[in-house]
Amino acid sequence: MKAKTVLPAVAMTAVSMVLTLAVVVMWLGRTVPWPVALVVGLGIDGGWLATLAYERRLAAQGDHSNGVTAVGWSFGVIAAGVLVAHALTADGSATAWLAVSWLPIAAKALWLVHGLWERTALTPTALDAIRGIQQEARDEAAVARARLRAEAATEATRLEAVTGAGARVARVTAKTAKTLAGAWSTLEAARAGEETGRALTSVTACVTPGVTPHWELPVWGPLEPVVVPALEGPVLTDDALDSLVDDIRHSEDPALSYREMSSRFRAAGHSASEVRLRAAWKRVV
Repeated sequence: MKAKTVLPAVAMTAVSMVLTLAVVVMWLGRTVPWPVALVVGLGIDGGWLATLAYERRLAAQGDHSNGVTAVGWSFGVIAAGVLVAHALTADGSATAWLAVSWLPIAAKALWLVHGLWERTALTPTALDAIRGIQQEARDEAAVARARLRAEAATEATRLEAVTGAGARVARVTAKTAKTLAGAWSTLEAARAGEETGRALTSVTACVTPGVTPHWELPVWGPLEPVVVPALEGPVLTDDALDSLVDDIRHSEDPALSYREMSSRFRAAGHSASEVRLRAAWKRVV
């Protein structure tokens, strides 16, 4: 990289010095002896070369002098001025000399670029370390992107599975609810029908003559269990138990069912086993 910046500056400086010397000899050679013109040209080139060498020495030491830099630019401006003056006074080649009159200024600019490069140049070891750090950062970024993409794909798959399962459950629930609604609708229609009790009575009349059964179809809805406190009392005889069952059964019109009679029997504080209570119910009915 150093050769890429220093070689153009060296080449352009050499060309500028040769052109300056040639122009001074041709321009002043018509009015003064050519040795004098040669000395003047070499003086301009020598001063330019000396200041350039001193600038390079200071740059190698890490120093900088504004005065030396100003002197170097002055020699560059003088060389460019000589080329411009010769181009303006030449007879037929003014355009050609003007085309190369910018070379001294360009040479100084290239040396400035080279100096800036030297102040910011790094060693191969540092450059390798920087490249390693950059590569490590790129690797970490690539791994992080891959991890994020994998997590996103996994989450999308999980959501699709959960959504599909939820949809299936919803379809099954809706189908079940529809079936239950139809069944309970049919049952409610049968329960509310005027002919339901008459039809059931006609079926059971031949089995239980003289007894009017009380039919109750199940009701769709939550049922609260009846909590009956366990009360201790005297043991009832069969006659007393039959009398209590008959009184409770006919406490309302129409007569109560066994379930209602049993609930009221125990809520009243009476005590009897389920077997004896059912046997009393059968005897009463």
